[in-house]
Amino acid sequence: MNEDLMDILCCPLDKHELELAVESRDDDEILTGTLTCPECGEVYPIEDGIPNMLPPDMREEAPA
Repeated sequence: MNEDLMDILCCPLDKHELELAVESRDDDEILTGTLTCPECGEVYPIEDGIPNMLPPDMREEAPA
């Protein structure tokens, strides 16, 4: 995910701006991290450079 996407991403539940926490990056690309809504507290993961912006009840957890 490119950090420039933060200008257009918002919480799908309440449309508030998201806070970015980067765990790992490769140059300008964010590989893993989280996007957190400070209003509702929902956390959206970034995995393999892709933000999962689905609401929590629509996410499928991968089997461990």
